[in-house]
Amino acid sequence: MNKAKMIDHTLLKADATKQGITTLIEEAKEYGFASVCVNPTWVSYAAEKLQGTEVLVCTVIGFPLGASTSAVKAFETKDAIANGAGEIDMVINIGALKDKNDALVEEDIRAVVNAANGTLVKVIIETCLLTDEEIVRACELSVKAGADFVKTSTGFSTGGATVEDVALMRKTVGPDIGVKASGGVRSGEDFDAMVKAGATRIGASSGISIVKGEVSDSNY
Repeated sequence: MNKAKMIDHTLLKADATKQGITTLIEEAKEYGFASVCVNPTWVSYAAEKLQGTEVLVCTVIGFPLGASTSAVKAFETKDAIANGAGEIDMVINIGALKDKNDALVEEDIRAVVNAANGTLVKVIIETCLLTDEEIVRACELSVKAGADFVKTSTGFSTGGATVEDVALMRKTVGPDIGVKASGGVRSGEDFDAMVKAGATRIGASSGISIVKGEVSDSNY
């Protein structure tokens, strides 16, 4: 297993500087990570620096709360892709899910999927805020709306990925939809546990530690 090819090398902090993003990009090129995951303001810069490599640019939409309107999320998506994003990680409308307004949640996801127009879309459901029933419903709605992946967490809420949540998500979506575990995956042992539970992608700022078999103190 090539662990690096399953990792989105991530820097989403509000105080991320150009130097920090540059370092992230250079590390991704050196280790061959699947993507760099950066905020939308850095997409064009990352795309330019990664041109000619196999490393994709992943960005986040409606991040980290998911409370933007569907129209704004769709616009963000189109803008990000125009700037060079190759993968889109969107946050669902979490309040609507808790209100059992499934139609709104599904339409919100579909708005981003349609705006992406074939670009891979991962749906962040923020598992730490959800019951098991809500996790299942969020996954089912993501599949119905045409998403390619479901993803555990933003890394900016009350908790990150757990093995139990990843296993539940995999059981719900079946074998053909991706599952991304993010938030708190800091070591090779964490990585292996998430993959065993059903994750096919890992979002982490600790990608180098994971590949080297070390333990990082990073939270994302």
